[in-house]
Amino acid sequence: MRTNEPAGDRPRLAASPDAESVSGPAVVGDTHRPALRLFQYNMVRDRAETFLLSDYFVLYLSLAYMAVLIPFLPVLGTPANLSNVLSNMWPLLVVAIGQTFVLTIAGIDLSQGSVAGLTSILIAILIATGAPEQVLGQTPVWGWLLTENGGMLAGIPFGTWIGIGLVLMVAALIGLFNGLAVAVLRMPAFMVTLVGLIGLSAFAIWLTQSNNLRNLPPDFIMMGRGTLVSLFFGDQYQAQLPRREVHAFVTWPMIIALSIALAAHLLLSHTVFGRRVFAIGLNRKAAEISGIPVRRIIVTVFVISAVCAAIGGLLYTGRLETGRPTLGGGNFLLDVIGATIIGGTSLFGGKAKILWTVWGVLFFVLLGNTLNLMNLSAFHVDMVKGGVILAAAFLDVSRQRLRRRRT
Repeated sequence: MRTNEPAGDRPRLAASPDAESVSGPAVVGDTHRPALRLFQYNMVRDRAETFLLSDYFVLYLSLAYMAVLIPFLPVLGTPANLSNVLSNMWPLLVVAIGQTFVLTIAGIDLSQGSVAGLTSILIAILIATGAPEQVLGQTPVWGWLLTENGGMLAGIPFGTWIGIGLVLMVAALIGLFNGLAVAVLRMPAFMVTLVGLIGLSAFAIWLTQSNNLRNLPPDFIMMGRGTLVSLFFGDQYQAQLPRREVHAFVTWPMIIALSIALAAHLLLSHTVFGRRVFAIGLNRKAAEISGIPVRRIIVTVFVISAVCAAIGGLLYTGRLETGRPTLGGGNFLLDVIGATIIGGTSLFGGKAKILWTVWGVLFFVLLGNTLNLMNLSAFHVDMVKGGVILAAAFLDVSRQRLRRRRT
């Protein structure tokens, strides 16, 4: 039924408050809110992924690790402990640099620890200024390489440096053998270097019948312990200061390790050789088809790895002032590979930076240091380190997925 009411007397829907609640602008705002949330989520995720792929991710992780633990372990941040952390870092860094090259070509070198141990005992046999009584006449090298007066190079001009050159040549030959077996005979790097791990360790122990050799010359010890700049932490400086108040800041091992790191960075990231190393790690068959001398590159990489292991062994020997045939045993290889992987070097090859290895070694040394400060048993220390390496392997897989998604 239609009414004859004037149009002006009819109620207007748009004028009511309820009508305004469903008006156009409110509906548009509601529809944009989920899109805004999605945009914010994607922005946060993108920043998190960028941070995860950053060259400094592990460095930030190390600093955060220290910041969290220092309130519970105040000794962690003391000058004495930080000096100890750096002292432990440099030899490990040199060895890890060599492992970085091998992992970049999608290989692995398990013989590094044995090379370091063999280097340690060989240099002691050559340059020691005396021999302990338990070694006299008991070693296979007695009478021609080692006598009661010391090694064959002891006391002669430049004897220490000649000995260092000789043991580095031995290490290079070991790396050459590993490289030829992998590149020419197509044997798995894991098996070849595992044989080296077992055989070289046994040979080093046989040379001195498991005995350590001391009496190393001062110029060699200087290479492993020499200090260029020290820092004083105390109330008043005196001529004779307690050792706990003076801590090494710049040392010869630091100079040697950082010089090798710089040279390795330039070689891996700024040369044709480095680009070829990455190409082999990404796709060996494609590298061969493109004309890259794959065999020669692989052999060179294993030589670099063995020489780095030998230099690390020399630094450890100088620091300990003792030649030890078992130097590279125990968790040595675990620390080397763990630090390299944590830094970001990919287990699948083709992804590596020396800077990543530096941060990985720093984090792994800090981890070991804090576990020791907690007085944990060797079993628990190994369990924690193994868990960290497993987490690093998972992180490596995650990074690979992120890189593939971004490309």
